[in-house]
Amino acid sequence: MDILIVKLSSLGDVVHAMPAVQDLRAARPGARIDWVVERAFAPLVRRCEGVDRVIPLELRRWRRAPLAPATRQEWRAFRQELQAQAYDAVIDLQGLTKSALVARTARLAEGGRRYALANRTEGSSYEAPTRWIADVAVRVPARSHAVQRSRELCAAALGYELPAQLRYGLHAEPHHNQDVPHRDQGVPDYEQRLPPHDQREPHHHPGEPRPCIAFVHGSSREDKCWPQPHWIELGKKLVAEGFAIGLPHGSDAERRRSEGLAAAIGPHAQVWPRLDLGVLADRLAGCAGVIGVDSGLSHIAVALDLPHVQIYNFDTAWRTGPEVPGVPQGRQRSVYGSPCPSLPAVWEAWRALG
Repeated sequence: MDILIVKLSSLGDVVHAMPAVQDLRAARPGARIDWVVERAFAPLVRRCEGVDRVIPLELRRWRRAPLAPATRQEWRAFRQELQAQAYDAVIDLQGLTKSALVARTARLAEGGRRYALANRTEGSSYEAPTRWIADVAVRVPARSHAVQRSRELCAAALGYELPAQLRYGLHAEPHHNQDVPHRDQGVPDYEQRLPPHDQREPHHHPGEPRPCIAFVHGSSREDKCWPQPHWIELGKKLVAEGFAIGLPHGSDAERRRSEGLAAAIGPHAQVWPRLDLGVLADRLAGCAGVIGVDSGLSHIAVALDLPHVQIYNFDTAWRTGPEVPGVPQGRQRSVYGSPCPSLPAVWEAWRALG
């Protein structure tokens, strides 16, 4: 059986679709599974277990100049690559006009069908063309976690029971031995994965490696961010317990914020270089844990099964947070507060992971 997954963006949505692929593999072990995704997210999808072929596209860029000769040429090349394989099932997990267009462009095998969501779920975007184009539109509960929505659509489309276990299947190569310059003494530290996750307070001696905690402080929405003084104080508390702090960034503004946080936290905080998502996932996998706002990188931390606290300024963790209804709770917690969670609340959530 040949299956095409259509989930183009954004980063968090792509991560939330990965468990559905693992369900498909378990239910249809002989199936071939391809995935269409925006090129920026392709390095991450290539690390998703069970995906045979990643088909990248750049709709976001193409829409800026839809009639340009380069756009038309690139679209033709994408269409040719997409239609090289005929599919028994094309499953649109996005529910938008752009994903419906891609699903419609895909080539069906004889007897093949296109599947899509029949309804909008609370807090999520949805556009009617996705169900107009589908051969089968599947209704899911209106109040659904993003992970479960994709899982339920795939299960209904191919007629299998939803597994009790949830797996993301995201594989990464832990990135070790990253120097964290000791500015005042010239002594290097190194990032390493904290071996057993219950060792929350490592005993550290000068010159020994420090396990790294990544701070995911950036978001595409400023109102999802956590106050910088909280990050600084949290960083100092973790450094005092023997950790190093890693500061990823995905934009110039986030880089400047990372630099400011590193300067304020002190010599055991390091600004990471800007990395593609695959390499960044590897680097996160080498950390002892992650504390972050509601963003794509935080969702990667969940998929990697890292100890993780996810910070919510809005009461939406039920929809996108690490705790998925009906699934045993792992090593991740969400913390909600208005206008934002307090530093003690985040600290206690982190301590509770041990």
